[in-house]
Order: sequence, then C-alpha cells, then structure tokens
Amino acid sequence: PKDIIMALVDGARTALAVAAATACAGIIVGVVVKTGLGLSLANGLVSVAGGNILLTLIFTMLAALVLGMGSPTTANYVITSTIAAPAIILLLMGGEMGPGTTVPVVVAISAHLFVFYFGIIADITPPVALAAFAASGISGGDPIKTGVVSAKLAIAAFIIPYMFVFNPAMLMIDSSFLEIIWVVFTAIVGMIAIGAGMIGYWYRKINWLERILITITGLLLIYPETITDIIGLSLFIIQLAIQWKTKGNNTKNKTAVAS
Repeated sequence: PKDIIMALVDGARTALAVAAATACAGIIVGVVVKTGLGLSLANGLVSVAGGNILLTLIFTMLAALVLGMGSPTTANYVITSTIAAPAIILLLMGGEMGPGTTVPVVVAISAHLFVFYFGIIADITPPVALAAFAASGISGGDPIKTGVVSAKLAIAAFIIPYMFVFNPAMLMIDSSFLEIIWVVFTAIVGMIAIGAGMIGYWYRKINWLERILITITGLLLIYPETITDIIGLSLFIIQLAIQWKTKGNNTKNKTAVAS
C-alpha cells in the first residue's frame, strides 16, 4: 500500500508540470484563435514564400522549431498546430480557405504531422535542445556538443516531414499495401544512408567524398519518385558492397599501425 501511495504522489508531481504547460499553451491558443493571429501568420508565411510550397514548408519548419523549443510534447503540438499548420493547409487548399471550408483528410494530417514532427525535433536542435541537456546530465558530457551530435544523427528527421506533404503514401493514405511497403523501405534505407553520411562512419570510417555521395544517395531514396528510388537503391547497394569489402582492410590497417 505504501508503494502505491508513493507512486500516486510521484505521478501527481509529474502531472503538475504537464498541467501547467498545457494551461499556458491554452492561453496562447486562446489569444491566437480569438485575435486571428494564427491565420494572419499563415497568410504572412504564404505571402513571404510567394506561394511556393517548398519555401512555405521551410518557413513553417523554422516557425515550428522556434515555437517548439522548451515546450513539452502536448503543449508543443497545441502551439505549433494552431500557429504554423494553417500556413500549409492554406497553400495546399490553393490559398482559398474561409469559414466552413472542408479540409481534405490528407491535407490536414500532412500539415499537422509536419509541424508536430518539427516541434518534437526542436528538443534536439541547438541551442536549446532540452533532450540533449537531459542526456548530457546523465552522461556528464557537454550539452552543446551533445545537441550538435544528436542533430547530426537525426538529420534525416529534418527531411522526412517534407515527404509527408509530397507523398501521401508515407502517411498510408490513399495508397495500396505494396506502395506503403515500398515507401517505408526506401525511407528507412535512405535514413540509414543519410545518417552514415552525416556521422562519417558506416562499416568503416568514410572520407568526405564518400560522405557526400552517401548523403545524396539517401536523399534520392527519400524523395518520393520511382526513378530516384531506383537510382538511389542502386547506388546504396554499390556503396554497401564497397563498405563490406573494404572494412576488413581498414581493420588490418589499424592493427598494423597499432603494432
């Protein structure tokens, strides 16, 4: 009984921070909705981007990263979905969206997942990088360096959200089972390639030329086109074979140097 009571106490203490953050987020959302700031910001982002979908996504990404810094997950999503998501929805709807407008499911999910994804990634994005600060507190490492390394390891996560908007198959919407399997497969392989290219190591340490080539391969795989997928997968297999073939030589060289 004592353990149960202490668990309830600890749970209540943990919930206080979430409740406070959610309450504050509610105030922000209320101000944004009642004053029309959210729609004004959305129109501003679309206007600055000149109606270009890619520029709009980039500006929305920056807004979501800034708004998501230092916020818990729930408050993070509430804020970013209220302020940043309307910009994407407005553009995908052709710039025409008024009261009572019905937003297609694929458009709404793409926009909301886009801002939510970047709001979460803000936790590992320097200079705030709350998750990196928490990790460095456990490991005893430098918080800023931890944040930089975490951002490098997760660099592919900065690209995947764009695919939500350009390729609904990644969201498993209006796609066949085979299309979903193919998209998931190429995305995973692409993230492996980009991660290896950014960190500089695969089966062995790789030089800058190899890193650039492997990163390009990952981008080709993640981009939702059949041609780019085929080219990227071919390059990936070739580089994988080279890495596997030369990893033994790398070990022998290290042994020789050590001797």
